[in-house]
Amino acid sequence: MSAPEEVWIPLVDEPIGTIVNRIQEEDPAIAALVDSPRRILAFRTFAYIRVGILLGELLVENEVPQYDGDETWVDSLLRNERHRNAVHAEVRAVAEEIAADPTFEREESVGPDEAARARFREFARRQTG
Repeated sequence: MSAPEEVWIPLVDEPIGTIVNRIQEEDPAIAALVDSPRRILAFRTFAYIRVGILLGELLVENEVPQYDGDETWVDSLLRNERHRNAVHAEVRAVAEEIAADPTFEREESVGPDEAARARFREFARRQTG
């Protein structure tokens, strides 16, 4: 059996994965909260589930136009700023919960740490004169 770090479960990307990814790209603080492979996996898993549940609740609670081939019910719901904000808040909440989980305390960040960034900036300054 593979080590836990090597196991990646493929998750459905449309449309929930796209929504979660877009929110993560728009909010750099989320990426900073989930900055290790296991945190990213946990974040995506739970964000997809919780956003799916939230969208289902919004569908039940709100009238959406009949599908005419132009726009899905998800797109229709997300045109409403209140709904977009609720989805964003849910994604952010998942990231904060994952970041606070002591299970992931010893995880290493995916990207370079601040010291590595500083060394690179110094190297780049020397190279460019």
